[in-house]
Amino acid sequence: MSKVAIVTGGTRGIGLDISKALIADGFKVAAIYAGNDKAAKSFEADTGQKAYKLDVGKLAKCEAVIKKIEDELGPVHTLVNNAGITRDGMLHKMAEDSWHDVIETNLTSCYTMCRSVIAGMRERGAGRIVNISSINGQKGQLGQANYSAAKAGMIGFTKALALEAARKGITVNCVCPGYIKTDMTESMDSAVLESIVKQIPMGRMGKPNEIADLVAFLASDKAAYITGATLSINGGQYMV
Repeated sequence: MSKVAIVTGGTRGIGLDISKALIADGFKVAAIYAGNDKAAKSFEADTGQKAYKLDVGKLAKCEAVIKKIEDELGPVHTLVNNAGITRDGMLHKMAEDSWHDVIETNLTSCYTMCRSVIAGMRERGAGRIVNISSINGQKGQLGQANYSAAKAGMIGFTKALALEAARKGITVNCVCPGYIKTDMTESMDSAVLESIVKQIPMGRMGKPNEIADLVAFLASDKAAYITGATLSINGGQYMV
Protein backbone atom coordinates (compact mmCIF):
# COMPACT_ATOMS: atom_id res chain seq x y z
CA MET A 1 0.00 0.00 0.00
CA SER A 2 1.29 3.48 -0.88
CA LYS A 3 2.18 5.76 1.99
CA VAL A 4 0.37 9.07 2.29
CA ALA A 5 2.18 12.40 2.42
CA ILE A 6 0.84 15.90 2.99
CA VAL A 7 2.79 18.84 1.57
CA THR A 8 1.64 22.32 2.56
CA GLY A 9 2.22 24.88 -0.16
CA GLY A 10 2.52 21.82 -2.34
CA THR A 11 1.20 23.08 -5.67
CA ARG A 12 3.81 25.73 -6.51
CA GLY A 13 7.51 26.51 -6.21
CA ILE A 14 9.63 24.32 -3.97
CA GLY A 15 6.51 22.63 -2.62
CA LEU A 16 5.50 21.45 -6.09
CA ASP A 17 8.89 19.81 -6.61
CA ILE A 18 8.63 18.20 -3.16
CA SER A 19 5.20 16.83 -4.05
CA LYS A 20 6.51 15.43 -7.34
CA ALA A 21 9.56 13.86 -5.70
CA LEU A 22 7.38 12.07 -3.13
CA ILE A 23 4.99 10.91 -5.86
CA ALA A 24 7.98 9.51 -7.77
CA ASP A 25 8.92 7.59 -4.62
CA GLY A 26 5.48 5.98 -4.53
CA PHE A 27 3.64 8.24 -2.09
CA LYS A 28 0.05 9.34 -2.45
CA VAL A 29 0.39 13.10 -2.00
CA ALA A 30 -2.21 15.52 -0.70
CA ALA A 31 -1.03 19.00 -1.66
CA ILE A 32 -2.29 21.83 0.51
CA TYR A 33 -2.74 25.28 -0.99
CA ALA A 34 -4.03 28.62 0.26
CA GLY A 35 -5.82 30.26 -2.64
CA ASN A 36 -4.34 29.77 -6.08
CA ASP A 37 -7.02 27.58 -7.63
CA LYS A 38 -5.35 27.68 -11.06
CA ALA A 39 -2.13 26.21 -9.71
CA ALA A 40 -4.09 23.61 -7.76
CA LYS A 41 -5.98 22.47 -10.86
CA SER A 42 -2.73 22.32 -12.80
CA PHE A 43 -1.18 20.19 -10.06
CA GLU A 44 -4.11 17.76 -10.12
CA ALA A 45 -4.05 17.51 -13.92
CA ASP A 46 -0.28 16.99 -14.07
CA THR A 47 0.07 14.50 -11.20
CA GLY A 48 -3.26 12.74 -10.83
CA GLN A 49 -3.14 13.62 -7.12
CA LYS A 50 -5.52 15.85 -5.21
CA ALA A 51 -5.05 19.38 -3.88
CA TYR A 52 -6.87 20.60 -0.78
CA LYS A 53 -7.59 24.25 -0.01
CA LEU A 54 -6.80 25.15 3.58
CA ASP A 55 -5.89 28.02 5.91
CA VAL A 56 -3.01 26.27 7.66
CA GLY A 57 -2.99 28.77 10.52
CA LYS A 58 -6.27 27.51 12.00
CA LEU A 59 -6.25 24.30 14.04
CA ALA A 60 -9.92 23.34 13.60
CA LYS A 61 -9.69 23.74 9.82
CA CYS A 62 -6.49 21.68 9.70
CA GLU A 63 -8.06 18.89 11.74
CA ALA A 64 -11.09 18.79 9.47
CA VAL A 65 -9.10 18.69 6.23
CA ILE A 66 -6.62 16.11 7.53
CA LYS A 67 -9.52 13.88 8.61
CA LYS A 68 -10.88 14.19 5.08
CA ILE A 69 -7.49 13.33 3.60
CA GLU A 70 -7.14 10.26 5.80
CA ASP A 71 -10.68 9.15 4.98
CA GLU A 72 -9.91 9.44 1.26
CA LEU A 73 -6.27 8.33 1.09
CA GLY A 74 -5.36 6.60 4.33
CA PRO A 75 -3.28 7.45 7.41
CA VAL A 76 -0.67 10.16 7.03
CA HIS A 77 2.89 8.85 7.09
CA THR A 78 4.75 12.03 6.08
CA LEU A 79 4.02 15.70 6.69
CA VAL A 80 6.03 18.42 4.99
CA ASN A 81 5.41 21.89 6.42
CA ASN A 82 6.42 24.06 3.49
CA ALA A 83 3.74 26.79 3.46
CA GLY A 84 5.23 30.24 3.77
CA ILE A 85 4.66 33.91 2.97
CA THR A 86 6.66 37.10 3.23
CA ARG A 87 5.56 40.56 4.31
CA ASP A 88 8.90 42.32 4.28
CA GLY A 89 9.62 45.69 5.84
CA MET A 90 11.87 47.38 8.37
CA LEU A 91 10.58 46.75 11.87
CA HIS A 92 10.07 50.43 12.68
CA LYS A 93 7.62 50.56 9.76
CA MET A 94 6.13 47.06 10.00
CA ALA A 95 2.36 46.89 10.34
CA GLU A 96 0.95 44.59 13.02
CA ASP A 97 -0.84 42.51 10.39
CA SER A 98 2.45 41.94 8.57
CA TRP A 99 3.87 40.44 11.75
CA HIS A 100 0.90 38.25 12.63
CA ASP A 101 0.22 37.02 9.08
CA VAL A 102 3.78 35.76 8.66
CA ILE A 103 3.98 34.17 12.10
CA GLU A 104 0.62 32.44 11.63
CA THR A 105 1.30 31.07 8.15
CA ASN A 106 4.96 30.15 8.60
CA LEU A 107 5.20 29.10 12.26
CA THR A 108 1.74 28.53 13.74
CA SER A 109 1.06 26.21 10.80
CA CYS A 110 3.74 23.85 12.16
CA TYR A 111 1.70 23.57 15.36
CA THR A 112 -1.68 23.22 13.66
CA MET A 113 -0.55 20.65 11.09
CA CYS A 114 1.64 18.61 13.42
CA ARG A 115 -0.99 18.72 16.15
CA SER A 116 -3.46 17.25 13.65
CA VAL A 117 -1.29 14.26 12.62
CA ILE A 118 0.95 13.51 15.60
CA ALA A 119 -1.53 11.43 17.61
CA GLY A 120 -2.10 9.06 14.69
CA MET A 121 1.62 8.76 14.02
CA ARG A 122 2.24 7.94 17.70
CA GLU A 123 -0.47 5.27 17.68
CA ARG A 124 1.00 3.66 14.56
CA GLY A 125 4.59 3.97 15.78
CA ALA A 126 5.79 5.57 12.56
CA GLY A 127 5.95 8.91 10.82
CA ARG A 128 8.07 11.53 9.13
CA ILE A 129 7.80 15.29 9.64
CA VAL A 130 9.94 17.70 7.62
CA ASN A 131 9.75 21.42 8.33
CA ILE A 132 11.00 23.79 5.65
CA SER A 133 12.74 26.71 7.35
CA SER A 134 15.20 29.09 5.67
CA ILE A 135 18.74 30.40 5.67
CA ASN A 136 17.23 33.62 6.99
CA GLY A 137 15.95 31.77 10.04
CA GLN A 138 19.56 30.86 10.76
CA LYS A 139 21.35 34.14 10.07
CA GLY A 140 18.59 36.79 10.02
CA GLN A 141 17.88 39.17 7.17
CA LEU A 142 17.41 42.91 6.85
CA GLY A 143 13.72 43.77 6.56
CA GLN A 144 12.58 40.30 7.60
CA ALA A 145 12.23 40.38 11.37
CA ASN A 146 8.87 38.63 11.06
CA TYR A 147 10.03 36.01 8.52
CA SER A 148 13.35 35.34 10.26
CA ALA A 149 11.61 34.97 13.61
CA ALA A 150 9.10 32.49 12.19
CA LYS A 151 11.74 30.44 10.40
CA ALA A 152 14.02 30.41 13.46
CA GLY A 153 11.03 29.31 15.52
CA MET A 154 10.54 26.36 13.19
CA ILE A 155 14.04 25.14 14.06
CA GLY A 156 13.32 25.18 17.79
CA PHE A 157 9.92 23.59 17.23
CA THR A 158 11.57 20.80 15.22
CA LYS A 159 14.06 19.97 17.96
CA ALA A 160 11.43 19.91 20.69
CA LEU A 161 9.02 17.70 18.74
CA ALA A 162 11.86 15.39 17.69
CA LEU A 163 12.59 14.75 21.37
CA GLU A 164 8.92 14.06 22.11
CA ALA A 165 8.42 11.72 19.15
CA ALA A 166 11.66 9.76 18.84
CA ARG A 167 10.63 6.76 20.93
CA LYS A 168 7.43 6.46 18.89
CA GLY A 169 9.30 5.87 15.64
CA ILE A 170 8.66 9.38 14.33
CA THR A 171 11.44 11.53 12.92
CA VAL A 172 11.22 15.32 12.82
CA ASN A 173 13.76 17.30 10.82
CA CYS A 174 14.26 20.80 9.49
CA VAL A 175 15.55 21.84 6.06
CA CYS A 176 16.93 25.35 5.60
CA PRO A 177 17.14 26.31 1.93
CA GLY A 178 19.16 29.27 0.76
CA TYR A 179 18.15 31.26 -2.28
CA ILE A 180 16.34 28.96 -4.70
CA LYS A 181 15.36 29.69 -8.29
CA THR A 182 11.57 30.04 -8.08
CA ASP A 183 8.90 32.45 -9.30
CA MET A 184 9.39 34.43 -6.07
CA THR A 185 13.11 34.99 -6.59
CA GLU A 186 12.62 35.58 -10.31
CA SER A 187 10.40 38.55 -9.44
CA MET A 188 13.13 40.19 -7.34
CA ASP A 189 15.03 43.23 -8.57
CA SER A 190 17.80 41.97 -10.85
CA ALA A 191 20.49 44.06 -9.16
CA VAL A 192 19.51 42.76 -5.73
CA LEU A 193 19.46 39.20 -7.03
CA GLU A 194 22.88 39.61 -8.61
CA SER A 195 24.30 40.89 -5.33
CA ILE A 196 22.88 37.87 -3.50
CA VAL A 197 24.33 35.38 -5.97
CA LYS A 198 27.76 36.98 -5.50
CA GLN A 199 27.55 35.97 -1.82
CA ILE A 200 27.01 32.30 -2.69
CA PRO A 201 30.33 30.37 -2.91
CA MET A 202 28.88 28.00 -5.52
CA GLY A 203 28.03 31.01 -7.68
CA ARG A 204 24.41 30.13 -8.36
CA MET A 205 21.01 29.80 -6.76
CA GLY A 206 19.71 26.39 -5.85
CA LYS A 207 17.16 24.44 -7.84
CA PRO A 208 13.79 23.41 -6.37
CA ASN A 209 14.46 19.75 -7.16
CA GLU A 210 17.61 19.87 -5.02
CA ILE A 211 15.48 20.75 -1.99
CA ALA A 212 12.90 18.16 -3.01
CA ASP A 213 15.50 15.37 -3.22
CA LEU A 214 16.65 16.09 0.33
CA VAL A 215 13.08 16.10 1.64
CA ALA A 216 12.32 12.83 -0.16
CA PHE A 217 15.39 11.27 1.46
CA LEU A 218 14.26 12.41 4.92
CA ALA A 219 10.84 10.86 4.25
CA SER A 220 12.40 7.52 3.27
CA ASP A 221 13.37 4.49 5.33
CA LYS A 222 17.02 5.37 4.66
CA ALA A 223 16.71 8.35 7.01
CA ALA A 224 15.24 6.40 9.92
CA TYR A 225 18.07 7.36 12.31
CA ILE A 226 18.07 11.08 11.49
CA THR A 227 15.93 13.22 13.78
CA GLY A 228 16.11 16.69 15.28
CA ALA A 229 18.52 17.72 12.53
CA THR A 230 18.74 21.12 10.87
CA LEU A 231 20.04 20.59 7.35
CA SER A 232 21.37 23.60 5.43
CA ILE A 233 21.18 23.56 1.65
CA ASN A 234 22.43 26.95 0.51
CA GLY A 235 25.47 26.55 -1.74
CA GLY A 236 27.79 27.47 1.12
CA GLN A 237 26.29 30.93 1.65
CA TYR A 238 25.91 30.31 5.40
CA MET A 239 27.81 27.49 7.08
CA VAL A 240 26.89 26.12 10.50
